[in-house]
Amino acid sequence: MWWFCACDCDLVGEAYTERCSFSLVELKKQRGRVDLSLEEKDAKLRSLLTDYGSLIVAYSGGVDSTFLAGVAHEVMGANSLAVTSRSPSVAPEELEAATELAEARGWRHLIVDTDEIKDPRYVANDGRRCFFCKTELYSHLDNVAAEYSITKVANGANTDDLGDYRPGMEAAKNFEVVSPLVESGMTKQDIRELSLKMDLPTWDKPAQPCLSSRIPYGTSVSIEALVKIGKAEKGLRDLGFKVVRVRHYGDEGRVEIPLEDFERFESVRTDAQAAVIGAGYGSMALDPKGFRSGGLNAALGALGTRTK
Repeated sequence: MWWFCACDCDLVGEAYTERCSFSLVELKKQRGRVDLSLEEKDAKLRSLLTDYGSLIVAYSGGVDSTFLAGVAHEVMGANSLAVTSRSPSVAPEELEAATELAEARGWRHLIVDTDEIKDPRYVANDGRRCFFCKTELYSHLDNVAAEYSITKVANGANTDDLGDYRPGMEAAKNFEVVSPLVESGMTKQDIRELSLKMDLPTWDKPAQPCLSSRIPYGTSVSIEALVKIGKAEKGLRDLGFKVVRVRHYGDEGRVEIPLEDFERFESVRTDAQAAVIGAGYGSMALDPKGFRSGGLNAALGALGTRTK
């Protein structure tokens, strides 16, 4: 049996029970907390943050980490620090949006440059790519925590993530990164509802995994490819496609959008093609199967990289 990661980038394989015993233990532990009311979960989260004393939030600008950064600021004030990675695998507009929101909310915010692209294991792009990326990130956050005398580093994992094998969570365990949204029993829907109550603009934001997830496993990650993907997707979002992936197949940019957007896509196909080709691709194709989260993961079995 196969499972696939909800974040669109990580394999969940047949060695799941061996490699992800941490997630299974946590899943069993948190089942009762998932049944708490939304108010009880929120109170539990705030109590956890208070007990930490000081906290770094790995803040990507996505739904989960934005919510956690917002609550941490409310609870801990200057004792919380949101830290965002600047990397070729992060779309520039994502970093810009995260920075602007932190400034608008008065959050204490820091940007660190990560160099996962210099790690040949990351560039090799097998099923462990996310592990090497998160290892690079958490090593930087560890250094920041030491420099600023901060006691804890937290990620934005929630209880919906626990049923998946996530190499990034393995890296978090290695660095003793805490997951307060998991500890308080928060699901993704809980986080969206509470984000809306906090008037966070990310409450309905679609998932936006790293740009490397658009490159087929076994094809090396390169800055050139990441730049092309980022530009092409931005061009398509500017045309109104909120959920979009441009899968990188050499000179072809293969577009994935939800099936319900196909009719509208045909009405702007010329503009869409101009956006993709303008990003550096020689041609554009629309995937007839539509958007599929984790759409490239099926190839991992053939590569023999499922649990390496």
